[in-house]
Amino acid sequence: MRKSVKIISLAVFIVINICIYISLNLSDIKAIDINKALTFKNTESEVLVANFMTDEKQADEIYTGKVIEITGTVKEVSFLNNRNTLILQGKDKNSGVICDMNANQIDAIHKISLGDKITVKGICKGFLKDVVMLNCIIITNN
Repeated sequence: MRKSVKIISLAVFIVINICIYISLNLSDIKAIDINKALTFKNTESEVLVANFMTDEKQADEIYTGKVIEITGTVKEVSFLNNRNTLILQGKDKNSGVICDMNANQIDAIHKISLGDKITVKGICKGFLKDVVMLNCIIITNN
């Protein structure tokens, strides 16, 4: 009985620390006013994905945590779980740039169609199977 209490306590401690870490990181992202933030780099979605797929460590050093502008073709628009997300086409059909949109972009998102070429500005958070960008705003809808 005593051993299971220790294991449960340790698990709860770990979960609480993970939640605190995530909330601190997300609060930093929301504190940045993307409209006023200086853009570190402009690139195409295909180039950004290719950079991460070719040398993820180097691309992390260049892009992760920085405000960047990405131009690409809209592959998908999603409104799941109260999140407004655009996916821009990447290097191939299985990759892309996931743009988690700022909440104030809802009207602009509804005007976008699949296949539109757009430019978004946001904070690059890294690469899983796709490049992930947070707090994005639409700069242009060509």
